[in-house]
Amino acid sequence: MMTMSLGPLLLVFVLGFVVTPSTLAQNDARYIKFLTQHYDANPTGRDDRYCDSMMRQRGLNSPCKGRNTFIHGNKNSIKAVCGENGNPYKNNLRISISKFQVTTCRLTRVSFGRWCLYRASRDFRRIVIACENGLPVHFEESIISLKQADPSPRNGSASFLSPLNPEQ
Repeated sequence: MMTMSLGPLLLVFVLGFVVTPSTLAQNDARYIKFLTQHYDANPTGRDDRYCDSMMRQRGLNSPCKGRNTFIHGNKNSIKAVCGENGNPYKNNLRISISKFQVTTCRLTRVSFGRWCLYRASRDFRRIVIACENGLPVHFEESIISLKQADPSPRNGSASFLSPLNPEQ
């Protein structure tokens, strides 16, 4: 009788180990911070007002952040840079194979000592990110290819790439 009641309990315990790592990874604090700072699925406008509004909504304006890039699209495409849609890049980073629609917001001035005002620039660029447990946790920069080339760096060199928007 005692062993029958332990069976379902043991099953729940084992399933907990199988499900928990995936669930914990989705709720990883660094991944959530990355999404807050750099992800906007369906932007509207993508102009200076967009930047002013997004930087305020995401809490990136206290103090005023000098530069921030928002990546547009779906989360799975961005996560895929940590796997099949990315290649190793310098310093344990990953560079996307495909380009993403991005909006970069640059601080232009602080108005009345409290409002951060931004200038928006829109583009399609490859992104460079850091990943942990298959999830993006840090946006390093976006880059453009100066010529058509294989997306993977050759011989450890990426001389055909022009770094833009380094963000710390």
